[in-house]
Amino acid sequence: MDLLEEQNNSVPNAPLADLLRPCSLDEVSGQEHLLSRNSPFRRALEEGVLGSFILWGPPGSGKTTLILLVSRHAGHNFVRFSAVTGGVKQVRSIVEDAARLRRQGLKTLLFVDEIHRFNKAQQDAFLPHVEDGTICLAGATTENPSFEIIAPLLSRCTVYVLRRLENEQILSILRRAAAHPEFRSMNPGGIEDGVLEDIASCADGDGRRALNMLELLAGMASGEKITTELFRDAAASSPLSYDKSGEEHYNLISALHKSLRSSDVDASLYWLARMILSGENPLYIARRMIRFATEDVGLADPSALTVAMRAADSWRFLGSPEGDLALAEAACYLALAPKSNSVYTAWQRAVSASERGGSLPVPLHLRNAPTRLMKELDYGKDYQYAHGMPGGTVTHVNFPVEMREEEFYIPSDAGREADISKKLSQWKEIRNRTRAGEAEKR
Repeated sequence: MDLLEEQNNSVPNAPLADLLRPCSLDEVSGQEHLLSRNSPFRRALEEGVLGSFILWGPPGSGKTTLILLVSRHAGHNFVRFSAVTGGVKQVRSIVEDAARLRRQGLKTLLFVDEIHRFNKAQQDAFLPHVEDGTICLAGATTENPSFEIIAPLLSRCTVYVLRRLENEQILSILRRAAAHPEFRSMNPGGIEDGVLEDIASCADGDGRRALNMLELLAGMASGEKITTELFRDAAASSPLSYDKSGEEHYNLISALHKSLRSSDVDASLYWLARMILSGENPLYIARRMIRFATEDVGLADPSALTVAMRAADSWRFLGSPEGDLALAEAACYLALAPKSNSVYTAWQRAVSASERGGSLPVPLHLRNAPTRLMKELDYGKDYQYAHGMPGGTVTHVNFPVEMREEEFYIPSDAGREADISKKLSQWKEIRNRTRAGEAEKR
C-alpha cells in the first residue's frame, strides 16, 4: 500500500477531502500547466531531477496532494515538518536521520506546509542541508514566497505556481465524491439536480472547500436528499476567499486603485464590492481612496479629497451596510474625476531637493525678528509684504540663498488645473517683468 492509499484508508472517518485525495498525477483535477506530459514540472519529476521546490497557489488548489504524489513517485523518505510548532531541535533530528538514510542511498523529502510561517531561524537551520542535498525541501504556501522566504533558501528552490480551480474542475471532483461508496453510505438520500453545480460556484476555486461543503450538507441532510434549499441555508454565511494581511489583500486594493486611475467606474465598483464582501475593513478602503484623491486627482478636482473624507466620515457614522454606499459614491466620483498627479510629483521633487540640499539656512529676509537683537542681525530685512506690494507681486527669492529657484509643481491641463496653469504662468510673467524693472533701476 502506497503513501496516499495509507493516508486515505488508515484514518477512521477521514474527511472527504482526504478520502478522495488522488493517488496518481493523472487523477489530479486542474493544474494542466504543471502536469501535462511535456511540462517542466512533470518532466523533472519523471527524470528524477526535481530537487527542492515550492508550490505557491490559492487554498484548495492541490498543493499538498501534489507534494504527496511527488514523494510517492520519487520513493523518498517522507518527513512532514510544522513551521508553526517545529523548532531548531527538531531540525537537527530530521537532518541527522536524513544524513543516515542518505548514506544508505535513500533521499529525504521534507514537506513544510504553510512554508510562509517558516521563521528565519528555521530557514537558516535547514539552508546548508538543502544546499548540500541532504534534504529535498518541498514547501506549500498561499503567500508570495519572495516576501516570506530568505533569498539564499529561495534561490535553491524552484517555485511552481498553481492556479485557482475552474468551476468545471471542481464539479468533476464533486461528482467523483458523490459516487464514492463512503459518501453514498453517509448520504443514502442522494442529491437534488443542480446542487453540485451550486457548490462548485460557491467554492470560489477551492476544491477542499467544495468537498467540505458537500460533507457538511450530507450531515445536515441526516440521510435525506440534499436539496437546493439546504445548500442555500448552509452557504448563506460563506465568505469570499481573502486574506486581509496576505498578498490577495494587496492584489485587490491594487486592482481598485488602478481601476480608479483608469477612470473605469464599473471595474472600480466591482473591486470595491469584492473587498467589502470579503471582509476587508472599510476604513482601510476609505484611507486608500483619500490617498488616491491626493495622488491621482489632486488639484484637477480639489473636491475629490472632500468627497473621499466625507465618505470615510459617513462610514464611521453609519457602519455597514449603509455606509458602504458612501464608499461606492466616492469610488464613482474618483473614477470619473479628471486625473492629475502633478501635486504628487511636485511633492516628490520637493522632498528630493530637501534631502539633496540638507539643512540650508533660511534667508534673513524670510526670518521673523521678534527681538531687538534679531533686528540688529538683519532678520526680516528687505522682506516684501505681499499685501503692500503693487499687484501683490513679491520679487525677492523665497528659496535658500545657496540653491537656485526650482520648479516643483507643474500643473496639467486636466480639470481645474488648466485654470491654475494659466494663473501660475501669469504670476511668473508679472514677477519676472517686475524683477527686470527693479534691475534696470539699480
